[in-house]
Amino acid sequence: MAGLPALILLLCAAKDVMPSSSHWKPTWPSYRVPVILPQSTLNLDKPQFDAEARLEVASPCGPACHKSSPLPTYEEVKNYLSYETLYANGSLTETEVGIYILSNSGDGSQGKSRTKRQIYGYDSRFSIFGKDFLLNYPFSTSVKLSTGCTGTLVAEKHVLTAAHCIHDGKSYVKGAQKLRVGFLKPKLKDGSKGANITNSAMPEKMKFQWIRVKRTHVPKGWIKGNANDIGMDYDYALLELKKPHKRKFMKIGVSPPARHLPGGRIHFSGYDNDRPGNLVYRFCDVKDETYDLLYQQCDAQPGASGSGVYVRMWKRQNHKWERKIIGIFSGHQWVDMNGTPQDFNVAVRITPLKYAQICYWIKGNYLDCREG
Repeated sequence: MAGLPALILLLCAAKDVMPSSSHWKPTWPSYRVPVILPQSTLNLDKPQFDAEARLEVASPCGPACHKSSPLPTYEEVKNYLSYETLYANGSLTETEVGIYILSNSGDGSQGKSRTKRQIYGYDSRFSIFGKDFLLNYPFSTSVKLSTGCTGTLVAEKHVLTAAHCIHDGKSYVKGAQKLRVGFLKPKLKDGSKGANITNSAMPEKMKFQWIRVKRTHVPKGWIKGNANDIGMDYDYALLELKKPHKRKFMKIGVSPPARHLPGGRIHFSGYDNDRPGNLVYRFCDVKDETYDLLYQQCDAQPGASGSGVYVRMWKRQNHKWERKIIGIFSGHQWVDMNGTPQDFNVAVRITPLKYAQICYWIKGNYLDCREG
């Protein structure tokens, strides 16, 4: 079975990645997306919720370390993509999955002092002010978690974030059982409550409106600590809200190779803790990549982890430009590269396998998850 991951990676390869010479637009590629289906579900003991919430996660394993790591076996991949589901009443289940390839799928730092080095030279972050920006797409898709991280709206009732915002690899964090998601709303001036927003009653500040989380999915690749041993490969989680948020959301997509991204650049917005109450937007070039991770030097601070990393490319089938989430900002890495210290900020890529899993969590039907 050890050769199956290589087969999976081959079958998940992009089709029509590069546009033709007559089609100059950076275009979303089509992928052969595998199918990931639940096989069995087991009830677990209720967790203790005793871990301290971390607003970032660090690893000493850099690009060379990841690239030299052996491919996991088929059974290991299935184990990593199995997942725990935490419910609002504190109950917990573990679900084992199966991975299938459909032949007719078609197109379908170590030290605390170093963790501060998430700002590279001149601080290129932009605080987003004013309801005309904060309440409009794509900035309106960014939400704040009650544990202090950021998340992104990816469906009518679903939020994508980093797993370490919920679970430290060994235990669920304090507050995970009563997890809430905050949406920026206008804070009206006195006397304007319930009235229509007009020029005479403009919001002077923004505030968060909170919605409780119904259940949370976290892959076992993170929970078992396997990803922590070498990096952040499985640092992602999906939250299902108790009620719809009624905002425009951003779809997820399979991460193209960095060289095919528009300008080789990524974007994300988050609630960095050094700018409390502000939504902070940034963009930067991708410096390196592995199959599971994007290495970049986007300026960021704790609190931004869990932000959805997105790009805007041409959707050939729909004849329009479309933004998609292709990764989740995880945290900071300080590594020794050929004897020279180098630090990166790292995002978890949405691979075809992860796309299949997250999409199934959202839709509950693999037939709606055939195109990445």
